[in-house]
Amino acid sequence: MRLFWVVHALIAALFACAALMLIAISTRMGWQAFAGGLDGLAAQAIIEAVGLLAAAVVALQIAQTIAEEEVIRDANISAPTRVRRFLSRFFVVVIVALAIEGLVATFKAVHEDLAHLMYAASLLGATGILLAAWGVFVYLNRAAEELEPEAMAEAKREDKKIK
Repeated sequence: MRLFWVVHALIAALFACAALMLIAISTRMGWQAFAGGLDGLAAQAIIEAVGLLAAAVVALQIAQTIAEEEVIRDANISAPTRVRRFLSRFFVVVIVALAIEGLVATFKAVHEDLAHLMYAASLLGATGILLAAWGVFVYLNRAAEELEPEAMAEAKREDKKIK
């Protein structure tokens, strides 16, 4: 079990490092675009930088989730309450990042090649489907939680380790 703890901590640290690198790259891209002049090309570069920042947020949130759930709490995510909370934290970040990436792809397609607009629309449509599926999962999982109120109380007690 100690090995799993170490591996989870390492994975969380690598996700955090990836997030920091994406932030640095995005900052550099944005600064170069700003310094190069305020025109359409600069706007596209800044929009791409925003897409990288969205990816950085995803990486950072995944790092935080892994660290909190597997390293600090050392929680067993087999209970319905824990699964719902873990997946909800993950999905909210992924859905927001995909929506931002879809908007970035839309802006890029409109300004560069309209043929790519179908890919952006597909990404946004898939994001909407993922959001709906997450909502159904939360709704259906709520009933399982009502059968195990002690699991919710235990999850709340574990949250105190984070605060």
